[in-house]
Amino acid sequence: MKNSIILGLFAIATSWFVFTTYYFGKATVGGIEVPITDIPGFIGLGFRTAAALIAFIAMLFYLFRRNLSSQEALMTFRWILLLEAVYWLTLLPSAYWGLVFEGFGYWRELIIVSTGIPCLVEALVIPAALFLLFIKLNPKASVHKHLGWGLTSGALYMLVFWFNYSMQWAAEIMRSGLGFVTIHPANTVSFILTVFGLFALSLYAFSSAWSFWRDEAKELNLKVLGLIILAFGVYFDINYLMWLLFGSPGGWNMWHIFFIHHNADLWMLALPLAGLPLYYNEK
Repeated sequence: MKNSIILGLFAIATSWFVFTTYYFGKATVGGIEVPITDIPGFIGLGFRTAAALIAFIAMLFYLFRRNLSSQEALMTFRWILLLEAVYWLTLLPSAYWGLVFEGFGYWRELIIVSTGIPCLVEALVIPAALFLLFIKLNPKASVHKHLGWGLTSGALYMLVFWFNYSMQWAAEIMRSGLGFVTIHPANTVSFILTVFGLFALSLYAFSSAWSFWRDEAKELNLKVLGLIILAFGVYFDINYLMWLLFGSPGGWNMWHIFFIHHNADLWMLALPLAGLPLYYNEK
């Protein structure tokens, strides 16, 4: 089972690296349309590509049974956190643009809801969580504290995703009306999974983290961790599969433009590859 977990983590690291490299290359050749958002975004993708490369190389060591020492693994993970935090920070100019811009045929409130507020939350909350985790993962702290802060940061990460994705649905309802959700079954399912499903999963993740924090002697429940990772990944899988099967019911819409065509986090489609072996791990 340990080998299947390592294979799953390697698959995720590979997915993250390949997908992020593709996005970085796409940004490189795509040119600059909106300098205030595109240039920082390009720089941010560079930092994320570096983080993904480090994760990929680290998992290669484990794949070929040349495991890193505890200190080496901790240092590697902290570098990944630091680079990923910088990536999210580079969304701040996009937040400013989304809060003040008017154009593209949309009224200002729609841009604020779809871009300004979500980017602001992402650029402030996620880096804060990752920087805090970077600080807390010092060699002198106990393993229990390392895991506790990791679980808490992960839960907060998921909550921000719920907020961002729910805001995309709110923007589309503002643009098309509630009928966009209620008339088309595929949209109804996707809306429910996002607004209610992701929120419930985030609360469950926070509850699990709190339960772990309360007992210093408590061991990490890999079954629970695997279930959370599996469910989070399946959310992406279901939404992507429904788009492949049904396209965009109701025509062009902001939700699919965002989730399918402008989503730098679709590498999370691979999360179940680690979630499943963690869930079925016997130890």
